[in-house]
Amino acid sequence: MKTSIILFPGTNRENDMAMAIEKVSGKRPEIIWHKETNIDDTDLIILPGGFSYGDYLRCGAMAAHSPIMKEVIRKAEQGTPILGVCNGFQMLIETGLLPGALLHNKSLKFICKQVNLRCENDDTLFTKSIESGQVLRVPVAHGEGNYFADEEILQTLEGENRVAFRYCNDNGLVSDESNPNGSVQNIAGIYNEGKTILGMMPHPENATYGHQANEQGLPLFKGIIDSLS
Repeated sequence: MKTSIILFPGTNRENDMAMAIEKVSGKRPEIIWHKETNIDDTDLIILPGGFSYGDYLRCGAMAAHSPIMKEVIRKAEQGTPILGVCNGFQMLIETGLLPGALLHNKSLKFICKQVNLRCENDDTLFTKSIESGQVLRVPVAHGEGNYFADEEILQTLEGENRVAFRYCNDNGLVSDESNPNGSVQNIAGIYNEGKTILGMMPHPENATYGHQANEQGLPLFKGIIDSLS
């Protein structure tokens, strides 16, 4: 199995993501510079977090037009799994691979802290090692992570069980108090129609080693590797 992590100017979580994948799979992912145009032989594409192109215009907007993204879109259309985290989620929104928008946090401040996520759907290749209702504690670090979508999109996401994670408290209760950024319906991550693409704002890769305070992000990566191996 080959994993490709796409690197853009300003990306800063590529090594964290590579370490998480390597810990679970035993194989180091390949880091692909954004000007490359060939990822034919990859089995999993990861768009990591950071501040691609300094987040000018809108977060992820410039990265969405990088040469590599045409190949990412082509691979997505072929069914290749894609994981986009934080800035990567923003890119998936900007390319139209996922619906909705990511706005400034409700507080208008950058947020960096631990949050709780409730898994909403355990029947995907990403959540093979996570149960529905299970709570994971992982960090967030973003200024524009406030997920928004109109009522039609929200009804589609809910009706097709495409909400991946919601912000919640320690006991899995979804509430305004547990919502760090104002995201509609506490949405922290969503899937595409085929559930082969996952975009999420929190950083599971930064909850995979002991020195990161906890390892509760590991089941996500274990599920992905088990599904594709």
